[in-house]
Amino acid sequence: MLKRVFMAADPGRARLRFAARAVLGIGLAVLVCGLAGHSLAGAVTGGLAALLALFTVTDATVRGQALTTALLPAVGLPVLAAAAGLHDHPVARDLVLLAVVGAGVYARRWGPRGHSLGVFAFMTFFVAQFLHATTDQLPELYAAVLLSLLTAAAVRFGLWCYERRLPPAPVPAPPAGTGLARATTRQAVQAVAGAGFALVVGQLISGQRWYWAVGATWWIFVNTTSRGETLVRGFRRVLGTVIGIGLGLLVAVPLQGAPAPTAVLLAGCVFGIFYTAAVSYTWMMLWVTLLAELLYGLLGVLNPGLLALRFAETGVGAVGAVLAVLFVLPITTHAVTDAWIQRALRCVHTCTAEAAARLAGVPGADPAVQVTELEQLLGRVRLSVAPLVHPLNPMPARKRRARRVLALLDDCAREIRGLVTVAADPEASHDARLTAACRRVEAAVAALTDGRDFPVADRPLAEEPALAHLHGLERALAELAAPLRTPTGSPLVGA
Repeated sequence: MLKRVFMAADPGRARLRFAARAVLGIGLAVLVCGLAGHSLAGAVTGGLAALLALFTVTDATVRGQALTTALLPAVGLPVLAAAAGLHDHPVARDLVLLAVVGAGVYARRWGPRGHSLGVFAFMTFFVAQFLHATTDQLPELYAAVLLSLLTAAAVRFGLWCYERRLPPAPVPAPPAGTGLARATTRQAVQAVAGAGFALVVGQLISGQRWYWAVGATWWIFVNTTSRGETLVRGFRRVLGTVIGIGLGLLVAVPLQGAPAPTAVLLAGCVFGIFYTAAVSYTWMMLWVTLLAELLYGLLGVLNPGLLALRFAETGVGAVGAVLAVLFVLPITTHAVTDAWIQRALRCVHTCTAEAAARLAGVPGADPAVQVTELEQLLGRVRLSVAPLVHPLNPMPARKRRARRVLALLDDCAREIRGLVTVAADPEASHDARLTAACRRVEAAVAALTDGRDFPVADRPLAEEPALAHLHGLERALAELAAPLRTPTGSPLVGA
């Protein structure tokens, strides 16, 4: 886990810039709230709003990101008003919270924008419980949210908009379907069921901090689809929380909210959240837990008993998520993994065809966009296969097969990147053999997606780089046929 975090590749220092900009944007947002005369509650609310705007808004284009950021208050402020207004009406408050959970998850069917708005709505309700907000605080909290979002937007889209120099990153569309066949619909039902369990049991444990359990259930469902992904994420959340609590006992409790060192550590936690999110959910949760502990220190309520309560509530939330994905409209790991692998294979064919067209001099042919999409799809494959390659997976045969599939898909991606690099060379010329090789790749992809085997003849080493990459791609696709199925023809993962 340490190696994955500190030695993971960071092309173009993207994660470093992402984290550094977050510290700047959130720090300035909190400073603006302080200069505006807001209380600690207002500063915390504003800081969270800025964090969510910089973390969850992931539209493919800068223009789309700006529009989503502008829409955040439209969902956040009404939810904040409802949470504060229902502070003394627990039954109505709980029902509204479950409605927000369901709507927030269902909104993911509309892609990154729906996801961002759903997260912002839920976290706005969450922070109202965290701060025990009441209606008389609403004007200050509204102002804090708006000021912080404006500050975060000024940093992201004005002061440091490094995305303008990058090509838009395609975002894979969620799996299609209607009604309960749609993954987001099933997940919305699961999330409401899991949150309902967490809410009831969490309140039995603590009448004041029950929202931790609901929050744990919510975040376990984020960026997951199948029950396997959710189970792994739940395990990682609990592990990160445990490590964070241990660190809090050593760091946050002795500080007791001392302003200067707490501010420095809060900045470090923000950096850690943003820098590690892409490579380790466990480490991200470690930083989130420590950040919450430091905030409780500032509020003057931090003690070891509170940390033990956080662990208990997190465990309840994880159990709620596990029960929901196992028994409420379960989405199998096989169904999700198979869908993403097939989409990745089709993208391999598209990349190959575009590269060949570029070599043939076809106007407008550019495989670069497809290569970026392929990387995104392979990321989804890795996420869906994660339960199979997890160290705690008790089925070593499936673990080996899953790792083999990932390795061969990475080989395909490497050959595609090499082919695209050759095609980008203005001096590269078309070879008639490329057409035949591309057709063989098309046939290989069709065979794999249909579940058929296909023979690949031994070919002499090609001197032309493009042809060499195509031959390597053929071999990798041929080798994929075996690990995608067992000798009896069953799929990579069980139902």
